Amino acid sequence: VSGVALGSWLNYGNYVDRDTVQACVRRAFELGVTLFDTADIYDRGAAETELGLALEGVKRSDYVLATKAFWPMSDNPNDRGLSRKHLIESCEKSLKRLRTDYIDLYQCHRYDDETPLDETLRALDDLVTQGKVLHVGISEWTADQIRAALDYADQHDLDRIVSAQPQYNMIWRTIEREVIPLCEKEGVGQVVWSPLAQGALTGKYLPGQPPPSDSRGADDRLGGFVSRYLDDPVLEAVQRLRPIADGLGVSLAQLAIAWVLRQRNVSAAIIGATRPEQVDENVKAAELNLDSATLAEIDRALEGVVQF
Repeated sequence: VSGVALGSWLNYGNYVDRDTVQACVRRAFELGVTLFDTADIYDRGAAETELGLALEGVKRSDYVLATKAFWPMSDNPNDRGLSRKHLIESCEKSLKRLRTDYIDLYQCHRYDDETPLDETLRALDDLVTQGKVLHVGISEWTADQIRAALDYADQHDLDRIVSAQPQYNMIWRTIEREVIPLCEKEGVGQVVWSPLAQGALTGKYLPGQPPPSDSRGADDRLGGFVSRYLDDPVLEAVQRLRPIADGLGVSLAQLAIAWVLRQRNVSAAIIGATRPEQVDENVKAAELNLDSATLAEIDRALEGVVQF
């Protein structure tokens, strides 16, 4: 897959109009992006619908389509989780919304403590056998949960997890302790979300100042997701990254994405875009290689705010 993937969380479905979604997807294709990520829960199916429309007419073999299931899609108690019933029914609905015959990467959006792991894995294996899903992934599972799923699949000759989708960025590095070592050993790639820390690593949020009026942080609906990064110590640390980016002739966003991609277990970093120009800027990060001296500078700049 391409090092930079285009996602649709928070943006596509009702926040960004249809013409803009299609313009962003077209621009991503022009720049070599091949991985497009979504989920059924994003605006309750609307994001999948918009992405399906934007991809209509594109040769199916030219892109990798990823979606997810887990979160409640209605008040029906069976319309949630990783039960066989929900996975099979959710997959069918996603296929229709995405206007495709198969999903390249079908991901369990969270771990389900209420469903036996073997039921989940056997349902996913059946979807692969039926040709409706090509590969299986997970999102935000612990190392122990990933290990258990891999072991069960190996013991029962089921289709194996090939990817994980965790949050990962310069500030939020929790997967480095256990998830990445396990996944490197087992051949599981990371497709990470929030490489820009919900926009905090772009430098547009300044310490001691309110969020810009046109930013996610100022939006009543979206602001909660970025709030964890908007305290002054974090924002001050982000500003210390600016000279490093300037010295390389890149933006803070490009520096942040390149930092994520320097990790060899990261297959792709998912970006969000509300206009094609953002796609232009972020995709360039895949060409940027950071040397050890630069990585050490970044660590010094962020000392005290990194979460492991």
